[in-house]
Amino acid sequence: MSELDPREVYSLLNRIASALEQLAPPSPPSFTMDGSDVFVWQPEGPRLEPVARPNRLEIDLLRGIDRQATQLHANTLRFAKGLPANNALLWGARGTGKSSLVKAVHAAVNEQAEELKFEPVALIEIHREDIPTLPRLLSMVRSQSRHCLLFCDDLSFDHDDTSYKSLKAVLEGGVEGRPENVIFYATSNRRHLLPRDMIENERSTAINPGEAVEEKVSLSDRFGLWLGFHNCDQQTYLDMIRGYARRFGLDVPEEQLIREANEWAVTRGARSGRVAWQFVQDLAGRLGQRLE
Repeated sequence: MSELDPREVYSLLNRIASALEQLAPPSPPSFTMDGSDVFVWQPEGPRLEPVARPNRLEIDLLRGIDRQATQLHANTLRFAKGLPANNALLWGARGTGKSSLVKAVHAAVNEQAEELKFEPVALIEIHREDIPTLPRLLSMVRSQSRHCLLFCDDLSFDHDDTSYKSLKAVLEGGVEGRPENVIFYATSNRRHLLPRDMIENERSTAINPGEAVEEKVSLSDRFGLWLGFHNCDQQTYLDMIRGYARRFGLDVPEEQLIREANEWAVTRGARSGRVAWQFVQDLAGRLGQRLE
């Protein structure tokens, strides 16, 4: 048997190494939390997309939800300082300021970071359809020193949707549990995150109705802090309008402002923070002013 030429062996090994590199999966992208205090979770990649200009209001502009604001701010501040804090579920009527409050509280807490000597909290928004990828996100932020507030807006589950089970495990159960540097806030129009007819169907068809219903509604029990939001009365609605008008310098006579605000609410069939903000945007546009 003839001896192999070392040059041929070297060339063969190079070809094998090159082929293996092509078969190997690509290296995961670097995971950083720099450049912003607000991010959007992008599971394809995966990566955190920094948000340069977050869409939010100042907490002082949110009217009629003082109790909810006080409780959520206190819970978030404890979390930012490394103290025990609860996951929070903000539930109730549409347009009542649930998501606005989460973003406003995050900004207000971070304004205290330098004074109270803690690192600003990162707000990470995860879309409802990406909930099944939540365990992957948690595994990535678990090793970070920074505290992370995970936020899902308009969270709910419909029939035949079993992803709520993975959320339950992430919030409290599972072997690893929720990382100490992570807290989860969600908003929903449903107190139990599931449609009532879905719960009633389980009650009527299950062998043990009590256990079936308990399985469904126990998801909301994973949130230690429940904050309810309800449609506001006329006085609160008008206080919102006046507050916005003063804050953004909308120079309109009081009588005209109230009359137009009430007409706007009638056309929308509701009074809420969202309706008030939409009126102010319309008014500012007609006055040729920017809301800055």
